[in-house]
Amino acid sequence: MNEHVYEKLQYNKLKELVKEYCVSSLGKTLIDRLVPTGNIKAVENRLNETTEARKLLDFSGSVQLGGIVNIKEIIEKVQKDIILDPEHLTNVASFLRGCSKIKLYMKDKEFYAPTLYNYSLNIVELKHIEEEIESSIRNNKIEDDATTELKKIRKQLTQVESKISEGLNSFLKNPNNKNYIQDFFITRRQGRLTIPIKSSYKNMVSGVVIESSGKTAFMEPDSISKFTTKYNELKSEEAIEEYKILSYLTTCIYDNLYTIERNIEVMSHYDMVFAKGKYSKAIGGISPDLNEHGYIKIINGKHPLLEGTIVPLNIIIGENFRSLIITGPNAGGKTIVLKTVGLLTLAMQSGFHIPVSEGSNMSVFDKVFADIGDDQSIENSLSTFSAHVKNLSQIIRQTNKSTLLLFDEIGSGTEPNEGAALAIAILEDVYNKGAITVATTHYNEIKNFSSNHPDFENAAMKFDKDTLEPLYQLVIGKSGDSNALWISRKMGIYEDVLKKAEKYMKEKSYNFNKIDKSKTRFKKEIVVDDSKYNYCTGDKVYIRDIKDSAIVYKEKDEYNNIIVLHDKTFKTFNEKQLKLEFTAEELYPAGYDLNTLFIGYRERKVEKDIKRGSKKMLKKIRKHGIDKVINDKI
Repeated sequence: MNEHVYEKLQYNKLKELVKEYCVSSLGKTLIDRLVPTGNIKAVENRLNETTEARKLLDFSGSVQLGGIVNIKEIIEKVQKDIILDPEHLTNVASFLRGCSKIKLYMKDKEFYAPTLYNYSLNIVELKHIEEEIESSIRNNKIEDDATTELKKIRKQLTQVESKISEGLNSFLKNPNNKNYIQDFFITRRQGRLTIPIKSSYKNMVSGVVIESSGKTAFMEPDSISKFTTKYNELKSEEAIEEYKILSYLTTCIYDNLYTIERNIEVMSHYDMVFAKGKYSKAIGGISPDLNEHGYIKIINGKHPLLEGTIVPLNIIIGENFRSLIITGPNAGGKTIVLKTVGLLTLAMQSGFHIPVSEGSNMSVFDKVFADIGDDQSIENSLSTFSAHVKNLSQIIRQTNKSTLLLFDEIGSGTEPNEGAALAIAILEDVYNKGAITVATTHYNEIKNFSSNHPDFENAAMKFDKDTLEPLYQLVIGKSGDSNALWISRKMGIYEDVLKKAEKYMKEKSYNFNKIDKSKTRFKKEIVVDDSKYNYCTGDKVYIRDIKDSAIVYKEKDEYNNIIVLHDKTFKTFNEKQLKLEFTAEELYPAGYDLNTLFIGYRERKVEKDIKRGSKKMLKKIRKHGIDKVINDKI
C-alpha cells in the first residue's frame, strides 16, 4: 500500500473526515500518521477499541475529554531548560486536569470497555503540579498570593503608584502648569505614569520625556522622581520573584517529564479512538467479521464519502471464486464498486467502523493495489495506456497471496485484441499468485475467459433499458453488455447504420466499395432566417432560455407557441425563444415517419402512468381510448 493507492481510493479524504471529530491536535496527529495494517490481530485490536468507544458514547452520550490540549511543544521547551511563561503553565495545568477527568470517567467503565479502561491505568495524576500552577497563576498572570514575598512587593508597588498618582494630580491642579499641559489627565506610557505636555513647552517643565507623539510630549515631572525610582526598584524585585515562581513551577514539570510524556501518549490515543467512535455513530458503522484468506462479503455496503441516496453494494468474492470481472455500460457504477470495496478494506484495516450490515465479512490483506483512472503524464511523456501499464507492472511485481487488486478497464487504451490478450495474461498471472482481484472491462474476450475459468466469475451492473438510467446494482453471475448499439438506437442513429454495425460484429466482413465522387460535391449552404421560418415537426431547435436543444413536436399555434420534446418532456415555448439548428429534411430521409420520434415516448409515458395507477391517465383512456391518448389526439 502506498500514497498512490490512498489517493485513488480517497483514503486520506476519509481520514480528514474522521479528524473533524477530534478535540485536539493530539488525536489529529495520530490520525494523520495512521495507515492500514495487514496484521489481523492489530486490526482486531483497532476495531475493538472503536467498538468500545462507540459503546461508551451510546451509553453516556459524551466523553470527558475537555482540557485535552497539545502540550508537546511546551514539553520540548522544558527539555531545553527554557523557563515557561504563565500561559504555557496554564496549558499544562489544563492538560493535567483533563487527564484526571478521563481517569475518573473510565473508573467504572471496565465492564463496558475493558481495553479502554486498562489504558486509563497508565495515566498518572499529578494533582500537586496542577494545584501549584492553579494557585500561582490565574488568567495567564501570576497571582499576588503566589508567595509571601511577591504579595509584599506588589503591596508596596500599589502604595508607591498611589503616591505617584497624587503627585501627578497635584501637578495637573497647579495653575502655574496650566499653559504647559496638552490634556488634563494621567496616562501610562512604557509602563510609567505621565502627563501629556505640549511639545513646545517640554523644556519649560522639569522632568523626563518618556515618549513623544506629534504635538504632545508625555513627561514624568521631577516632583515624583523619588517615587518613580522606588517604583522601578520594586518592579525589578517583582520580576525576580516572578522568575523564581515560574522557575519553580517549570522545575516541577521537569521532574515529572517522563510521566507527563506518557500521559500525552495515552490522551492522544484516547482522542483518536473516541473520534473513531463518534464517526462510527455518525455513519451507523459496525465492526465486520474478519478473516485473512481473501473472503469478502459486503452486505448493503456504502461508499463512506458518498452523500444523498446511495444504492447499497452487495458483493461476495473469495469463496467460490477469487477473481470477479464486472461488465456493463459506462456510467453504470462499475468504478464505484471498485472504490467502495477498496476504501472499506482500508478503513477496516485502520480500525474504522464501516457502513455495512451485520453479517458482513472482510478479509485483512497485506497489500491493496488499485489501477483506477487516468495517470497520463505530460512531464514524463507517458500516454494513458503507458501509464496504466507502468502501474500494472509495479503491481504485478509486488503481488502475493495476501493482496487485493482493483483494476478499472484493464487492458483499455490500446488496440482491443492486444489489450484484451494482455489483460487476460495479467489476470491469470495475479490469480496464480493467489491474489483476490476485482476488475472492470468492456472486452468480450475477457468476459469469455472469465466464464470458462473455474475460479473466475462475471458480474454485471444493472441498467434500465427504458430510461437509459443506471441502477447501480451489482449482479454476480451475470455478464453485462456495454449496450453501445442499443443506446445508439435510442439516441437516433440511423437503423441501417446500426444493422451494418451488428453485421460487422458478427461477420467481421466490411464494405470496401468506393463512393461515387460526383455525389459528394458540397451544395451551397442554405441560410435560414429564424424570424421568417415556420418551424415544422421534427426540426431540431435551440432553446435560448435554457441553453439546450429539443425536437419540434407541434407547429406554432395562433399565439406563435410551439410544443417541443425536451429532456423526455413536452414543453411549450414561443417561437422567439427558439433558434433553428437543423431542419427535419436535413435530419431524416425522405418519407421518414416523424411520429415515431414521439409515439414511442408517449407509449412509454402512458404505460408508466398506468403502472403507477394514475387516475388522470385512466380517466383519459376510458373517455377517449388508448390510441388517441398515445397519439396525443385529445
